[in-house]
Amino acid sequence: MDAGTVRGPHEGLGFRAFVGVIAALMATNALAVDAMLPALGQIGASLGLAAANERQWVVTSYLLGFGAAHIVYGTLADRYGRKKMVYVALGIYIVASVGAACARSFETMMLARVVEGIGAAGTRVLAVSIVRDCYAGRRMARVMSLSLLVFLGVPVLAPSVGQVIMFFVPWPWIFVFLAGFAAVVLVVIAWRLPETLHEADKRPIAFRGILQAARAIFSARVSVGYTLALSLVVGGMFGFINAAQQVFTDVFHQPRLFTVIFALIAGGIAVASLVNARLVDRLGSRKISHAAMLAFLVVAGLHFVVAVTGHDTVWRFTGLQVCMMFCFGLMIGNFGAMAMEPLGHIAGSAASIQGFFSTLLAALIGFGIGQQFDGTVVPLTAGFLGCGVVAVGVVVWAEGGRLFGVGEDGG
Repeated sequence: MDAGTVRGPHEGLGFRAFVGVIAALMATNALAVDAMLPALGQIGASLGLAAANERQWVVTSYLLGFGAAHIVYGTLADRYGRKKMVYVALGIYIVASVGAACARSFETMMLARVVEGIGAAGTRVLAVSIVRDCYAGRRMARVMSLSLLVFLGVPVLAPSVGQVIMFFVPWPWIFVFLAGFAAVVLVVIAWRLPETLHEADKRPIAFRGILQAARAIFSARVSVGYTLALSLVVGGMFGFINAAQQVFTDVFHQPRLFTVIFALIAGGIAVASLVNARLVDRLGSRKISHAAMLAFLVVAGLHFVVAVTGHDTVWRFTGLQVCMMFCFGLMIGNFGAMAMEPLGHIAGSAASIQGFFSTLLAALIGFGIGQQFDGTVVPLTAGFLGCGVVAVGVVVWAEGGRLFGVGEDGG
């Protein structure tokens, strides 16, 4: 089949509408992480949390559910079809979001968030699978690029959406909004999008393939190294997300600036992703990501010194965070791709395994960093620095003691 040939036409949806549906499906995850960040203080107070750091579980519990469920969706979607599994994933997400809105205890909220993460994991896995069913070659790359462009804008806007909702109604309505958004996406998919997996392409459930993929990953040093490095840098970002609301409220006393500054910081990742897309073919994954990793380490070290010496201000913090998130954006996609280099023959199962381990480990690292919050940004910057130092060591080990080399794909 020639590149760009439609493999499973999405009858009833034009190209732009198809891209919009895929982007919306992917956006359910980012909204669930970021939209309630401005409300964490009110959520903690409503649920009777004694310690401010306990409210970080609202983020971490979701991430744990999100990471754990990665391992099953791909296999189930190959057996039962994409559309049925989208119904399951969005149905779980909607029910859990309503449960979070109705939560009157910390335990109920945690359970709802874990289940919400389990549902959101399906939207991420299935979005990529649906695009792969319908397109190949450059046409597929174009769809994913356009979808990711929309997706990258969601973290920038999501906290502002949550803040606007709280101007008019209490925090539970943020979760009602999440349920409503997912319900609209579900209805559009049910109405307009056909099943994209051909009947002849359905495969029996074979969890043995997942075990084989796990063995392949853990026997390849490049895969292990870059999966760990990805977990470390994403863990640093999760640490920031966990503590961000406390930083701007308790350290800088600028809660009204939170959504604006969060948008600037998240924008650093979006810009980096666009820059990477333009440069990666010319420079290669290793040159870009290794340079970004070393720059991340330098900026993290500078930020740690600024914080320890007491010279941090809200705008210095913002500027340094934008720089670190820009470096982060140049690392994550390339680290993920390089971790897959030796695994092309089992790419689907390997991606599920990689998502499972990297997300769970990153969630735990991020929670550990966030829990050290003590009313200053010193623990947060120390967490960034520590993650950067270990990530460099892991990548050097993965590359056999050298950086800026050339991999199997020429990058």
